[in-house]
Amino acid sequence: MIESDPPLLQHYEARFNHPVEVPPALECDERQNEVVMEECQLPLIDLNGLRLKCQDERERLACSTAICRASSEWGFFQVVNHGISPRLLQNMRREQVKLFQTPFENKATCGLLNNSYRWGTPTATCPNQFSWSEAFHIPLTKISEEACYGEFISLREVMKEFAAAMSELARLLAGVLAENLGHKKGELEDICDESTCFLRLNRYPACPISPEMFGLVPHTDSDFLTILCQDQVGGLQLMKDSKWVAVKPNQDALIVNIGDLFQAWSNDVYKSVEHKVMAKRTTERYSIAYFLCPSYDSLIGSCTEPSIYRKFTFGEYRTKVQEDVKKIGYKVGLPRFLV
Repeated sequence: MIESDPPLLQHYEARFNHPVEVPPALECDERQNEVVMEECQLPLIDLNGLRLKCQDERERLACSTAICRASSEWGFFQVVNHGISPRLLQNMRREQVKLFQTPFENKATCGLLNNSYRWGTPTATCPNQFSWSEAFHIPLTKISEEACYGEFISLREVMKEFAAAMSELARLLAGVLAENLGHKKGELEDICDESTCFLRLNRYPACPISPEMFGLVPHTDSDFLTILCQDQVGGLQLMKDSKWVAVKPNQDALIVNIGDLFQAWSNDVYKSVEHKVMAKRTTERYSIAYFLCPSYDSLIGSCTEPSIYRKFTFGEYRTKVQEDVKKIGYKVGLPRFLV
């Protein structure tokens, strides 16, 4: 364990009365000690067809069709030519690594980034609900506040630029998906609110008891859509055709996945797919996720009838998810809102 790591092993052992014998470091390739997973290539979509000012309507239609098809068949896809510069992505990664390399005590006690630091899973009631990870969960409304950054002054400007770029991309994609359902251009954008959208900076430390440990437990996202920027380490897996498949990293692409709210809003046309992250034995992993959310009082109703789900607000949905996690240790999600 290094000074910046949270005490995940000690917490895991104490919480579950589950002593763990850490095997000695191995010289062989880490992959020899991991469960072999089928690897998938997510649908790859070139967004030039949407972003070019002098748009060819056929290109735009082909791009939009690919986005909607992937959202229905996979619930996940990856995008290139997305408009976020490699320079910005590199700068954000550099600042993120610097932040997580701070001693654990500083991260846990000094109130960084709106006191948003979290690690492990305090609500876990059994080992398979425990996440071997740490994160900063930052509302967009706090990203501009100088007081949130402490000594990490250089992080502020980079994060402001990064959040703005991710927000623009998320709204572009959400607009395409909404129009495909017959909604007016900008209708979904109008209910998405900066006060509820957020960035999550993730680090998955090397885990001595991998491969049995989740970096992030299986879940679906409770938003409209998520955009993920990840490194090349791998570990993300999703449920496809009733089995877990590993997502092959693509250094040029961002990953997009549909959230619960879009599944409900689309009356199950788009799929919010269960996914997880598996910890690595000797390698740490970094990622950043942007979550597109509506205001808490926004009413989520299906776009067609008969509706599969009853109408609910985002605030009601979020409260029910939190209650379930607290009471039973995991999220139930959309099945709570079936008609």
